[in-house]
Amino acid sequence: MARRFVNELSEQETLNEIYRAADKQLRANRQGGKYILMKLADRTGTMTGMLWNADEKVFESFERGDYVRCLGRTQLYNGGLQAILTEVTPVPVSEVDIADFDRYDASVADDLEVRLRAVLGSLKNVHLRRLGEAFLADEDFVARLKVAPAAVSNHHAYPGGLLQHTMDLIDLAKAIEPKYPNIDFELVTMGAFLHDLGKIEELSAAGEATYTDRGQLVGHIVIGVQILNEKLRSVDDSVDEPMPNTLRWQLEHLILSHHGQLEYGSPKIPLSLEAIALHHLDNLDAKLAATTAVIESDIATEGNWTNYNPTMGRKFWKP
Repeated sequence: MARRFVNELSEQETLNEIYRAADKQLRANRQGGKYILMKLADRTGTMTGMLWNADEKVFESFERGDYVRCLGRTQLYNGGLQAILTEVTPVPVSEVDIADFDRYDASVADDLEVRLRAVLGSLKNVHLRRLGEAFLADEDFVARLKVAPAAVSNHHAYPGGLLQHTMDLIDLAKAIEPKYPNIDFELVTMGAFLHDLGKIEELSAAGEATYTDRGQLVGHIVIGVQILNEKLRSVDDSVDEPMPNTLRWQLEHLILSHHGQLEYGSPKIPLSLEAIALHHLDNLDAKLAATTAVIESDIATEGNWTNYNPTMGRKFWKP
């Protein structure tokens, strides 16, 4: 029988399939009974799973990241698909086709790396070019960048998503450059490369994306500035002409302000043309990617509208 991937499921469908238990929690309901709340995943996406009348024995029979066979039925809840499960049993990895669960596309990541090297290697500003080349000469850094997600949910939330998002921003900056001759687009390009690098440390790329302890405590914006300054110190130690402080401060500002508003986590609001451009390009790419994901994963089969999405507070037109 052909596999039923998450993105192929519809509501009120009988379920008998293997998924990866990306997360699990043992909870108590209002009556004091226990149930397991799960995040079920394959290479096409994730959905919530609920196993009622569970106990510690079932909960401890598998770990996060293990593969489990799920019996139950799908239903629509708050605009999204979830599975009400009647049975969950562990499945040995030897009985699983890993390709059904691996969302990482190595060929795409390799192509993006080639493009990134070409862009950063062509920068005319010698200080920016040296910085980019120093990052890309770090094999461990490049390996981590290529598999890093850009988020736990919402946009580019898959292995390799951070590099895709980075190149999307660089492409967008290139597209609008002729319209704004008073903006330093080499600085915007480097900002696009740097702005989310802290997510390499903030998020775990192993299995389903989750926050690391450092990510929870510090966050990718501050981590990104730390990564930048560590690399700048190593570059400055190897050249006769260190990066000017004003340029260093501008790079720090691009990272610190890219969320745009204090209430969205930016320690600073954008105070330069380059920072304003980077923020709006970042927001554009993130919002369009997130909305596209909602539309493509929507299970509504009738009409031109998605189901209501509570996270984004609306339905979306999908002709």
